Amino acid sequence: MAYWTTIIGLLALTQLGLAKYTKFPEGFTFGVATASHQIEGAWNVSGKSENVWDRLTHTRPWMIADGTNGDIACDSYNRYREDVEELVYLGVDFYRLSLSWARILPTGRIDYVNPDGIRYYNDLLNALAEQNIEPLVTLFHWDLPQALQDLGGWANPRMIDYFQDYADLCFREFGDRIKSWITFNEPYEICEDAYGDEKKAPAIDSHGVGNYLCSDTLLKAHAEVFHLYNETYRPVQNGNIMISINSIWYEPSDPADAEQVALAEIANQFKFGWFAHPIFSEEGGYPAIMIENVARQSAAEGLRIPRLQQFDDYWIDRIRGTSDILGINHYTTHLITGPGVDPIAKSPSWLKDIGAVTTMEVGGDSASEWLRIVPTGFANLLRWCKSSYNDPPIFITENGCSDRGELEDYNRIKYFNDYLTEILNVIYDDGVNVLGYTAWTLMDNFEWRAGFSERFGLYYVNITDPERPRTAKLSADYYKQLCATREIPQDDRFKDPALRVRTEL
Repeated sequence: MAYWTTIIGLLALTQLGLAKYTKFPEGFTFGVATASHQIEGAWNVSGKSENVWDRLTHTRPWMIADGTNGDIACDSYNRYREDVEELVYLGVDFYRLSLSWARILPTGRIDYVNPDGIRYYNDLLNALAEQNIEPLVTLFHWDLPQALQDLGGWANPRMIDYFQDYADLCFREFGDRIKSWITFNEPYEICEDAYGDEKKAPAIDSHGVGNYLCSDTLLKAHAEVFHLYNETYRPVQNGNIMISINSIWYEPSDPADAEQVALAEIANQFKFGWFAHPIFSEEGGYPAIMIENVARQSAAEGLRIPRLQQFDDYWIDRIRGTSDILGINHYTTHLITGPGVDPIAKSPSWLKDIGAVTTMEVGGDSASEWLRIVPTGFANLLRWCKSSYNDPPIFITENGCSDRGELEDYNRIKYFNDYLTEILNVIYDDGVNVLGYTAWTLMDNFEWRAGFSERFGLYYVNITDPERPRTAKLSADYYKQLCATREIPQDDRFKDPALRVRTEL
């Protein structure tokens, strides 16, 4: 109980505006993020080919909560200059964006380079340069060309070569203006939710099999692209390259229960360690507990070969150390309640391989069922990364909260306030080396299978208007002040009036 009493006390201090720290250290940077498929639209314009999300939304529209798609989205293909104006208003240091593989290489391969794709991203990068806004560029944010999915997608080892060719072209064409690259955004989502389930496109429900084939290919592809940049482009372009790993953080529901504590560690190794351990740990390779659990489950299923196998010595060495910075996408915390098979786990599956039961019954509400507001969970994840991976430099590449479209988005502001406070706590109290923070997202966009029913933007986008007008929410002004002062805003206008009344009483 003492653990949770401490958490409740810290949250109360935050709500009352009595946070221990408010000022960010010198050199800390702030930005916002988007992804190509979620904002660009122009899905079949000027040579762009179909990607896996185009195929999913057009052939199975019932899988999207509100029936929307990315055909037009925020129309950033035509309105990118408005996006840059929003960035200027916010005063951000950098803009995290992603490139559309299908817009640049319509076949997915290097045999044909689409000149309009090159033009579009050159125009965007030049517009950012005019405003002294640094681009942080993601090579792959889930929108695989359908032509490559038809060949097996990330379950096909040939994707290592295709991804390397694509990255090589991007480094060559755009690298003179890009100092920071991300290879993959959220590899867990790519592999588990798209090849081990139907939660993300291409929705290949190969649970317990396809997800692990995907991770083998993806980690090798990441490593090859890192080495390509490191050996060929870094000496000339002098940039850095990393991967953005996402994680729900798992806590024991009872911190005094040793079994739950042990299971939470296993769950975090399965979630975050799945992709972080091969890259950031001293020994490399998949976490030992993953290999052990999957081997045991595979044997019980009568399989001769485990569904997940450790990399050989060559690949352990080739993958280890292939990221200059640890990119972290984090939104929420869930709880471990005990051992067993989670009720929603399929057989076989990644979730069943963990051997723990989880719950989302913790923290505050958002507009997303899966997103529980638990700021202290973020602090615990950051401390865990420091101790688990030898104190790596960390960049928060996504963090944010959803709404239903309201302009006075006090819940989002409070989310930012509380999560940023926890980042300051771990920087100053625990010495965690956090370099920067990226808010998700610049504007309401196509939120994958949620469509536009859940909105994460600092700007509201009216998708019923063909002009796709953007309107600043109150959180945009909050973030603008944060960027200008490098300090968590304390203004009363950013506090929920209902909370202010309770505080004054």
